Amino acid sequence: MIRTWLALAVLCAGTASGAGPSYTAAGIVNASSFAPGPFAPGSVISIFGTSLARSTHALVDDDLVACPASRAGRCLPTEMNYVRVYVQGLTPVPLLFVSGTQINFIMSSVERAGPVTVRVVNEGITGPEITVTLVDAAPALFSMAGGFVIATDAKGKLLTADAPAHARDTVVVYVTGLGQTSPNPAVGEIPNYAATMLALASLKVTLDGKAVAPWDVKYAGVTPLSGGLYQINLYLPEGTGNDPEIQVTAGNPTSQTGLRLPVR
Repeated sequence: MIRTWLALAVLCAGTASGAGPSYTAAGIVNASSFAPGPFAPGSVISIFGTSLARSTHALVDDDLVACPASRAGRCLPTEMNYVRVYVQGLTPVPLLFVSGTQINFIMSSVERAGPVTVRVVNEGITGPEITVTLVDAAPALFSMAGGFVIATDAKGKLLTADAPAHARDTVVVYVTGLGQTSPNPAVGEIPNYAATMLALASLKVTLDGKAVAPWDVKYAGVTPLSGGLYQINLYLPEGTGNDPEIQVTAGNPTSQTGLRLPVR
């Protein structure tokens, strides 16, 4: 069962009015942090605007399509509810959620760093072509109530204030925007394998402003069976404080501030 919580994280209901899709560069943001970019290949991105789709539709298993050219058996759809998003003019990209006012899509996993164009087509009517910037990696954390990041213990149990991690545990922190990996999933592929981020040498994780030793980052790459989702497997060293603020950096882009990891 594919994890669809990425597509359901922010629900904005709306109905297309019959006019062409309308949006601006300011309305194209990271779906996790709502930062305006830059973005990385494989990032989950939101477009906010009007007349983006005739009605609301969130990804379900029946939307998945065969992708025999990839390592996986199924791929995310590039059309949902008569909506497509194109990158660089001709390439449709995977969709997770569409409504009259919001689209969640995954940036092409094979695009290289630099300027790329994004364009929405709704029922054959095209919206404006907007240029956004791609970089090798642009990490963004996922958050939940209470200002905590979405993370689990090594067995997959969600970490919360009532069920925190402890020093000397290994935790899994979920992110988007770690960029291309080795091996690199095909566009829309739901990978059924682990794949490490190519920009791993630039990755830096801090807890309360103190850098985590590189050897304590046990893995950083795609989350198997979850299109558009990445994870960082992190060992918490002795002396990790209570509920430390966590930040993730890869090159210049830095994840949002003020989010904490549940630890006691």
